[in-house]
Amino acid sequence: MMKFRFRRQGADPQREKLKQELFAFHKTVEHGFPNQPSALAFDPELRIMAIGTRSGAVKIYGAPGVEFTGLHRDTATVTQMHFLPGQGRLLTLLDDSSLHLWEIIHHNGCAHLEEALSFQPPSRLGFDGASLPSLARITVVLLVAAGDMAALGTEGGSVYFLDVPTLMLLEGQTLGPDEVLRSVPDDYRCGKALGPVESLQGHLQDPTKILIGYSRGLLVIWNRAAQCADRVFLGNQQLESVCWERSGRTLVSSHSDGSYAIWSADAGGSPTAQPTMATTPYGPFPCKAINKILWRNCASGDHFIIFSGGMPRASYGDRHCVSVLRSETLVTLDFTSRIIDFFTVHSTRPEDEFDEPQALAVLLEEELVVLDLQTPGWPAVPAPYLAPLHSSAITCSAHVANVPAKLWARIVSAGEQQSPQPASSASSWPITGGRNLAQEPSQRGLLLTGHEDGTVRFWDASGVALRPLYKLSTAGLFQTDCEHADSLAQAAEDDWPPFRKVGCFDPYSDDPRLGVQKVALCKYTAQMVVAGTAGQVLVLELSDVPSEQAVSVASVDLLQDREGFTWKGHERLSPRTGPRPWPAGFQPRVLLQCLPPAAVTAVTLHTEWGLVAFGTSHGFGLFDYQRRSPVLARCTLHPNDSLAMEGPLSRVKSLKKSLRQSFRRIRKSRVSGKKRAANAGSKLQEANAQLAEQAGPHDVEVTPVQRRIEPRSADDSLSGVVRCLYFADTFLRDAAHHGPTMWAGTNSGSVFAYALEVPAATAGSEKRPERAVEAVLGKEVQLMHRAPVVAIAVLDGRGRPLPEPYEASRDLAQAPDMQGGHAVLIASEEQFKVFTLPKVSAKTKFKLTAHEGCRVRKVALATFASVACEDYAETCLACLTNLGDVHVFSVPGLRPQVHYACIRKEDISGIASCVFTRHGQGFYLISPSEFERFSLSARNITEPLCSLDISWPRDAPRARLRESPKLSQANGTPGIVLAPQSCDGSPDPVLSTGADTPEPPEATLSPMSVDSATSAETTLDTTGDVTVEDVKDFLGSSEDSERNLRNLSEDESPACAILIK
Repeated sequence: MMKFRFRRQGADPQREKLKQELFAFHKTVEHGFPNQPSALAFDPELRIMAIGTRSGAVKIYGAPGVEFTGLHRDTATVTQMHFLPGQGRLLTLLDDSSLHLWEIIHHNGCAHLEEALSFQPPSRLGFDGASLPSLARITVVLLVAAGDMAALGTEGGSVYFLDVPTLMLLEGQTLGPDEVLRSVPDDYRCGKALGPVESLQGHLQDPTKILIGYSRGLLVIWNRAAQCADRVFLGNQQLESVCWERSGRTLVSSHSDGSYAIWSADAGGSPTAQPTMATTPYGPFPCKAINKILWRNCASGDHFIIFSGGMPRASYGDRHCVSVLRSETLVTLDFTSRIIDFFTVHSTRPEDEFDEPQALAVLLEEELVVLDLQTPGWPAVPAPYLAPLHSSAITCSAHVANVPAKLWARIVSAGEQQSPQPASSASSWPITGGRNLAQEPSQRGLLLTGHEDGTVRFWDASGVALRPLYKLSTAGLFQTDCEHADSLAQAAEDDWPPFRKVGCFDPYSDDPRLGVQKVALCKYTAQMVVAGTAGQVLVLELSDVPSEQAVSVASVDLLQDREGFTWKGHERLSPRTGPRPWPAGFQPRVLLQCLPPAAVTAVTLHTEWGLVAFGTSHGFGLFDYQRRSPVLARCTLHPNDSLAMEGPLSRVKSLKKSLRQSFRRIRKSRVSGKKRAANAGSKLQEANAQLAEQAGPHDVEVTPVQRRIEPRSADDSLSGVVRCLYFADTFLRDAAHHGPTMWAGTNSGSVFAYALEVPAATAGSEKRPERAVEAVLGKEVQLMHRAPVVAIAVLDGRGRPLPEPYEASRDLAQAPDMQGGHAVLIASEEQFKVFTLPKVSAKTKFKLTAHEGCRVRKVALATFASVACEDYAETCLACLTNLGDVHVFSVPGLRPQVHYACIRKEDISGIASCVFTRHGQGFYLISPSEFERFSLSARNITEPLCSLDISWPRDAPRARLRESPKLSQANGTPGIVLAPQSCDGSPDPVLSTGADTPEPPEATLSPMSVDSATSAETTLDTTGDVTVEDVKDFLGSSEDSERNLRNLSEDESPACAILIK
């Protein structure tokens, strides 16, 4: 029924203005490695690199922090890319044979990427009515004459010439295969076609000469000025690649049988039938094709020959290898993913006589590897960005803001000790083009990612470039079979070919039980907790020096000897006994094993009390890691929770059962809804008409209809899963005495609050006495609809979240207000509710599911600073729903502030992987290897601000597309305007500035806002797994499906470019 109520006259204009100063939504940067790369290019003059993807995205990288991103209109694979040297322009070829010219444009001192022109090959009916033949599929592109002209090799064997500044075909210069065959002896023709053009190479000294390689094996040096063939090389093997030596006197060709041949171009004008040298490096048995080959000479007199492929077909046909040969030294670089392309960084100045390669960059399907060719041993160069986040599959993530400088330096130091290269090797990173104009971040942010192989990786998330800092491995603590298998594999491997493992992408986990499910870090004591798939909970502490020590092992039985439950899942991991050496970094102190060994679903750490709380699908426990003794164990299983005993490997049956139950509920609700509508439909219409006549539109507002929510059954599957845990110093027993408490929320809507007796630390010491900690159940709350509890947070008398451990005692944050009444915020999947303490009586609530028709997936308390007033900030509740929308609510009033469409509803893994930061930003996975970063704050924005020194030719026309390019995201997420455009296609100078724009020093967060931000970082983490509810949301009802299709069609509207400024 429609409800009406009187309201105040209109919205508050001051509040609306304040919202604009506090909140703004931006998708700012994509961290990590591009998903499904397909092409590579390098500009040796500007020192920038471009990567194209199968989705049509173009990403240009320079020095750390210098990034440009663009997206083609059509979702087509980028097959080739070529820089116009020194001009900041890029020519791309798609798999539909269309060519696109991109330009890096400067506006207001910053640069962004724009598509300038596009070219579609002529159809088979001719080109604009001219007599030009139809242009077949383009196989290869070569830029000639300093980039003013492009030669296009086609599948039909013809070579067309294109004017690059206008992307127009040049008439009268087309080179057909028949014209080339006139220079070939009659016995070589023998009725066979030359095949597609496989390679086009330009001469560095003489731009009028082009080396053309045909699939049949024929090589031709074509003189464009004389319109004739200077030299002809009669190859008989199917051609794969050709490279021209710098002086032009030597050619090297690679072939499909795994061989390469060296040809001399100094001989007379007669056709050359035999190469100077031909060899199969990994013969004599049949080998795979050598897909690409490079020849680079050195001042010392020798040369590099670098090629991909060519491995023995029977023995190593499945290997992905690049071979580097210099004199008698051969190294076979063995990678774990498919090779896309590679290039060398060498001298390209015409006055230089030698190439002198400095580095080799290899683009793989899953990572980028750079080798230093000037250092003996050709070591790998650590990448300052483009690190493969998914070197092992990401299973969880967490963000830590405002990391103290001392802890940051210790983590960086531990990471440098792990790297085989010295810290100075970072200077040899060859891709250094452009300048990063972004202001140095005022605070350091850590992004922690847990992985399937039991590792936790630490990333510098302070700026645009996501830089790897340190890797923590937990596998060494347990006994696995991987070491024995590795030793056998190494013993069985021969010395030939001379393989060398390169790269860090390793998608295979030695044991799925090692997977990290939850992480928690205390930035003030350098202690952290890592919880895994087999119920293991590790307490670790950062050490600056290596040590050798034993790890204390304890176990907690969460079933508490309940009868009728038998664990059918995986076994627990066996820990290694005795002292073990641990490198510098985070070293384990205590190993806590949950029984049954189910995956840990929630964990929290309180270093000031020396306590760690953990939860699984069976219950939760509390452990005193200072005394190495358990404090509490509580079983949350319902008598019908049989599925909780099956483990993660038996979820197929549970998924079918849950889907069956959900469809039954949908049918039941529809039938009951139709009956009610048939009986009460006419009465409802009459009542609404009468109310509409009585009240005018300016005096009343319509309250949205609350959706009917089906109450969840108490015996639903997995109702005992612990979703969140929380420590707080608050009032639980009475209003006069506050003390330590622990809160736990479950999947069935139950909240347990325990009062803790923690011995107080003596004056002058942070360690508490060695007395036992006691826990007493103080309150138990059961939510009406039994919706899963996503997060819990206690608010002080001022309505602010409580500070972290040690923040108040060390004067790092404003002390909480202990005079006014405290309140607890409980966020479930359906609503937010604030209860007063200690009575636990309802104070405020907001029914999100009833009003918006969505469910809560992730929540966090964040501080939003104003862009207009430096001293003003508000603490709000950020919420991500199953529809991919982000809502922001005031705290503790729970009034809706803003909401934005952030993630596509169909992107279940993206929604499950989202993590919020304490300053109003967030991360979520847009692919297995990429994090999308977004900002909800109008002030705190992390986005690329960079420039590039480019030299345009004086007579080069600055063509533009007529239509203003529509902005979109390269990953297919809904198009979000990153930099609003003016009429000429340039970013709006007013709206495109962010928090990282250089500003006076006093424009930083004031002490008041910093304190507010510090007290606001309450980790409200939820399970990162894809749950049954996620699948239900994805399936949805028929009405939701139709709406999703409409939204999807709008999201997939053609877009031209992304402007990142």
